Amino acid sequence: MKILDKYIAKNFLIGYAIAFCVLLGLRAIIDLFVNLDEFTEHANLTTVDVLKNILIFYGLNCTLYFRDFAGMITVLAAVFSLGKMVRSSELVVVMASGVSLKRVLAPILLLSALLTGLFVIDQEIIIPKFSRQLVRNQDDIRGEESYKVNFLTDGKGSLIFAPAFDVKNATFKNPTIVPRTKTNRPGIWEPIGRIDATEMTYDKDRDKWILVDGRFIAQDTDQPVKNVSFFETDLKPEDIPVRLKSEDKSLLSSAQLSALAAQKIKIKDTAQLYSQKHFHITEPVFNFVMLLVCLPVLVCRDPKAMKTAVMLCFALVGLCLVTIFGCKMLATEVAFSNRIIPEFWAWLPIFLFGPVAFLKLDSMKT
Repeated sequence: MKILDKYIAKNFLIGYAIAFCVLLGLRAIIDLFVNLDEFTEHANLTTVDVLKNILIFYGLNCTLYFRDFAGMITVLAAVFSLGKMVRSSELVVVMASGVSLKRVLAPILLLSALLTGLFVIDQEIIIPKFSRQLVRNQDDIRGEESYKVNFLTDGKGSLIFAPAFDVKNATFKNPTIVPRTKTNRPGIWEPIGRIDATEMTYDKDRDKWILVDGRFIAQDTDQPVKNVSFFETDLKPEDIPVRLKSEDKSLLSSAQLSALAAQKIKIKDTAQLYSQKHFHITEPVFNFVMLLVCLPVLVCRDPKAMKTAVMLCFALVGLCLVTIFGCKMLATEVAFSNRIIPEFWAWLPIFLFGPVAFLKLDSMKT
């Protein structure tokens, strides 16, 4: 690696670290300022317990903040590194030495591609691993969360209802389960009976849900009531908190989203799952495209024009973010010929801004 490449890479990484700390820290501080009273609702908690709960809560949520701000952090890092070079008139010196400004951008693009890999790891591995903790609210005590279960669907189509699910003990309180079978009509299931129990607890060793006072009541009332001691399902205790909150499906990995979509319970729910799955693929690519759109604007040789370039860069970033936000909203709402196509909206921002990025790079004066 040449000295120039090392210099640019160093400036970019410093800018990335600063933007990372500022954006994530600011996001956490604003949320803490708004919700501080939520952490202090439990009178039996000591000051140390409250501080520990705050640190754990925002430490875990930083994975979400990074996912949301990853593209903007990369752009800010590029603004920092190139702005420093423009202010010192270093780009003019580089051009005078015969080095193309496109060559100057190479270390930034390479590091951005590597950091995009970090974004993918965060989205596909880290966030799904901690998804159970990420869905809890500020006033929940870690490990003692409880959720109401309203007809949760498993991979076999069974519906599970319970007044409460105790996360700490992995236990459903007074559950009612409705086993169902598929019919010939897509998305239509037929109930075969009902299971009532006092409790349903997960046995990790046997990988089964153990029923206390479980009874199976068949759909055909002529059949006798049967005692059942366990219930087989693909649901795991760590999956349930995320599954209960439909707005948190973005915490799942692409593989988990594919498995849920394969159940095909409801058309709109399936569209939401496919939308999340495709946006998991396109968001890292779009973050890189957004950087490509902004880089030619930042490569200006006149320090006086740098402020205008930065403002234009931020305007382009805003336009990109608004576009992808709008596509996420429309992905499950707009139908073409009575068919919802979430993959179209997931890839649309790349098709819109990709050609713009390459045209701007090609026309850049170097």
